[in-house]
Amino acid sequence: YEWHRPLVKPQELYFKKLSSKKKQVMEKNGNNRKLRVCVATCNRADYSKLAPIMFGIKTEPAFFELDVVVLGSHLIDDYGNTYRMIEQDDFDINTRLHTIVRGEDEAAMVESVGLALVKLPDVLNRLKPDIMIVHGDRFDALALATSAALMNIRILHIEGGEVSGTIDDSIRHAITKLAHYHVCCTRSAEQHLISMCEDHDRILLAGCPSYDKLLSAKNKDYMSIIRMWLGDDVKCKDYIVALQHPVTTDIKHSIKMFELTLDALISFNKRTLVLFPNIDAGSKEMVRVMRKKGIEHHPNFRAVKHVPFDQFIQLVAHAGCMIGNSSCGVREVGAFGTPVINLGTRQIGRETGENVLHVRDADTQDKILQALHLQFGKQYPCSKIYGDGNAVPRILKFLKSIDLQEPLQKKFCFPPVKENISQDIDHILETLSALAVDLGGTNLRVAIVSMKGEIVKKYTQFNPKTYEERISLILQMCVEAAAEAVKLNCRILGVGISTGGRVNPQEGVVLHSTKLIQEWNSVDLRTPLSDTLHLPVWVDNDGNCAAMAERKFGQGKGQENFVTLITGTGIGGGIIHQHELIHGSSFCAAELGHLVVSLDGPDCSCGSHGCIEAYASGMALQREAKKLHDEDLLLVEGMSVPKDEAVGALHLIQAAKLGNVKAQSILRTAGTALGLGVVNILHTMNPSLVILSGVLASHYIHIVRDVIRQQALSSVQDVDVVVSDLVDPALLGAASMVLDYTTRRIH
Repeated sequence: YEWHRPLVKPQELYFKKLSSKKKQVMEKNGNNRKLRVCVATCNRADYSKLAPIMFGIKTEPAFFELDVVVLGSHLIDDYGNTYRMIEQDDFDINTRLHTIVRGEDEAAMVESVGLALVKLPDVLNRLKPDIMIVHGDRFDALALATSAALMNIRILHIEGGEVSGTIDDSIRHAITKLAHYHVCCTRSAEQHLISMCEDHDRILLAGCPSYDKLLSAKNKDYMSIIRMWLGDDVKCKDYIVALQHPVTTDIKHSIKMFELTLDALISFNKRTLVLFPNIDAGSKEMVRVMRKKGIEHHPNFRAVKHVPFDQFIQLVAHAGCMIGNSSCGVREVGAFGTPVINLGTRQIGRETGENVLHVRDADTQDKILQALHLQFGKQYPCSKIYGDGNAVPRILKFLKSIDLQEPLQKKFCFPPVKENISQDIDHILETLSALAVDLGGTNLRVAIVSMKGEIVKKYTQFNPKTYEERISLILQMCVEAAAEAVKLNCRILGVGISTGGRVNPQEGVVLHSTKLIQEWNSVDLRTPLSDTLHLPVWVDNDGNCAAMAERKFGQGKGQENFVTLITGTGIGGGIIHQHELIHGSSFCAAELGHLVVSLDGPDCSCGSHGCIEAYASGMALQREAKKLHDEDLLLVEGMSVPKDEAVGALHLIQAAKLGNVKAQSILRTAGTALGLGVVNILHTMNPSLVILSGVLASHYIHIVRDVIRQQALSSVQDVDVVVSDLVDPALLGAASMVLDYTTRRIH
């Protein structure tokens, strides 16, 4: 929205309506009584915005009575005793309040707010204003707004709805919530206020009051002002204005950034006017940096505490460049098309014209120096984003329209809220859900899982072979599932990921994967998913996830100590000890598939020999099935394998069921190997329960029990060995991480 465009007809009608209401409103206010307006100013910056309004109020004594309260850094010598410029403008200062507690740190800011809150009630009781005008986002302004709101004084807030950065945003929006009326500068700010549930009828889109001066200022005599502040030998467009303030949410970094800025300006070798920073926490350290580098005595620099606003306008209007992080740089300077370098995050959310070059991470001298070379001496088109020069007349009309007979209690315009379908606890719990991801050797599966372990919806795709394709597909499937969850009335609490290999669950990183999942080592899964979905993410090994699924939804529920063994493409597992999952010192616990049960057994994918996985996994059975098939020893009567179908473990199992002796022998050997592994687990962990999970579990259960009876110590022979009744333990385990962490915090 550009202010130089003609006002739209509805806005003209709006101001006409305000004007026509003026007389009747004043009559309501009580026998044509003047509106008593208190303008409170805290520093040089807010006075530049408030002064045009104060002049406007002063020109209409029939309607307004003006009281001026001065506080904050206006009254401090280190910041130029700027209250004097208010006196020079011929305003009577009704009250001076010393409210600044020196220290220039976070605690001093808090104490200053507290001191202002202690002193302001007496002043407001004495003045009894009808309305108080508060500007901006300073901590002093928060004290003013808080005092006025608690004392039932109407508040008009200037420049609400804008977005900048740091703590200023929080303060500005807090004042918005306290204020009864709002004057904003841009269309976006107006929309923000409406989004914040402020009453549209009490919001005025007026533009910035300072623009009423700015747009007519550049034609005045300026060379004498430039020479007075920068020296007789300085030419127009051949100097720099620098104004940088501390960032209160990251003081240490902002001081370092200021140091880099000064180094860059010294290297750039142009005459520079440096203004001292404001009184925010960290300003004292910034001044120390200036003195350490000798800025106050450097021939190229002029360091000053304050420049009167009329003169400051001329200085920035004819500068070769302005650098720093002041709101003036991104707002007022745009009226002249002066090039600006905006450093850091202090104004990161501001609307800006094309004259502003942002250096968000001003972390090196070279980066700032490069920005100076790019910007210095350019001339940009004038920007009217923040005003058209007619803000004050609009604000005065708005003030005249205020009806003091209306109830003081402000109303918020909340959007309609969809009624809750049910307050039944079961319904609420069912809608709490997790997004579960199972990253298998063949398939990639994503599911929406409810609190009760119900898989509401499941998505399956082939697992891509390359890292880039796999990450892209995971993100795509999760985004689609999260969108579908909204339609299914499921509130997603987070994302849980089950994957093969060794995982660091604390960091959400796959350290080493199985050979089944290629290009999957040192992979950070948490960051891309969390950044994309804006949800917390948990990652763990698939065996551990199976154990967690049993603990929450399966046969391990309520068991203090149990072990889960997964029999699938590979062999994995998880150990629950005293209700907690065991990860081990290097996240390698429960690699149960690689327990060695024979010194001269077959090769394993891990590089060893005789592991359980080399005997009993789906891969091992597939290997043996292919050998039999190649020797024409697999198929028996009533059995066939289509030509386009690969021979696998299920064919071996089918052959064994149909009486194939060799197939039966292979399965018995595999089951025995698994049983010996379970015996080792019983002797090591002494669990009360062993749960066999996966597609092969039901084929192994009887052999495993036989091996335990034959090989285990008598003290552990009575342990329960059961087959899991969970359909998707990997998905349910991934979901259980989310549901436990976010609801019960027990894991």
